[in-house]
Amino acid sequence: MPYRWRDRTDVDEAVVTVMNTLDQGQEIRGWLMRTIQQAIYDSEPELSRYFFREVEKYRPKALKYFQKPTY
Repeated sequence: MPYRWRDRTDVDEAVVTVMNTLDQGQEIRGWLMRTIQQAIYDSEPELSRYFFREVEKYRPKALKYFQKPTY
């Protein structure tokens, strides 16, 4: 998973990783949280907004792990 998302496919992979992690009963923390948080801040704002929309749609409880950047 890249630190910077280049397209929606990169974001989709991050969302699936979040979903799989939670499906396995694990918390999102450590390297995974840091990697996704870095991608949120370093990527184009539209891709970050897309990430939050997708997480909210598929795993809204996971939003507590991530901070929305202010644009």
